[in-house]
Amino acid sequence: MGKILIVADPEEGCVATSRGLELARRLDHDVEVVAFVYAPLDRLAKDKTEKAKMRQKLLDRRTAQVQERIDHFAKDGQKVLLKVVWLKTIYPWIVKRAATANFDLVIKTGARTGGMTHTSTDWHLLRDCAAPIFITAENKWSRTRPVLAAVDLDTRKRSKKQLNKKVIHHARALADSLGVELKIISAVVVPTLLADLDIVDPATYAKERKEEMMPQLKALATEFGLPQKAFVLKRGPVDKVIHSQAAKIRAQVVVMGTVARKGIKAQLVGNTAESVLQDLRTDVLALKPDS
Repeated sequence: MGKILIVADPEEGCVATSRGLELARRLDHDVEVVAFVYAPLDRLAKDKTEKAKMRQKLLDRRTAQVQERIDHFAKDGQKVLLKVVWLKTIYPWIVKRAATANFDLVIKTGARTGGMTHTSTDWHLLRDCAAPIFITAENKWSRTRPVLAAVDLDTRKRSKKQLNKKVIHHARALADSLGVELKIISAVVVPTLLADLDIVDPATYAKERKEEMMPQLKALATEFGLPQKAFVLKRGPVDKVIHSQAAKIRAQVVVMGTVARKGIKAQLVGNTAESVLQDLRTDVLALKPDS
């Protein structure tokens, strides 16, 4: 039996809690919910005892709020452990907890506020959390809308080929648990500079790339017992291809790999998963390569 860590929102209407509890039930996973609360108390009380009382009052109130929501959405017999933590910057705690407790999944409601100089909690988790990150966007599962897996069939790197398999494996498990269809998309990227300089004909180049990608497509279809028609090869930049395909099929979840950058470069240039999250208005499950 696996384990899911749900990060409760500050707001009362936490999408992650309801979505995470339902997914845990479908996957038969244990659940731990963590909620955070923090307020600057120095200006409100100078006495340590008084500050401690105020802090405990806020912790108790937060605990009651989140427990009420858990009780509302948890099914009979579903065991849920709740932790309420006094903390302002939450992502280091989540990263450490996910690593030490070996969670299979971390679920959090998406907060698309990242920019060129600001890194939100979502971006930190995508880069640093060892567990897969499930960013929720909607309140309810659909009984008909498919799961979309985004893979790179143009790669020659062994690590990315393994990541393709990981993405399809998780996407199929998710689709099976929801009882919906699985679709797979792979972008055929035409180098913009070469096309702009008329060094390559975009249509011809894309056709040749698709032909070279077919052996890998067929191998994955065979390995996972999927029909080749489940795979779609589409010309364009990766993020735009994923956006358009997700919109076209009305996907309810997009499953994709993410290879995190480090240092200053990570603050200035987002990876594909981050770019997709900026505009995609659906749930996203982001997976890292196996170390």
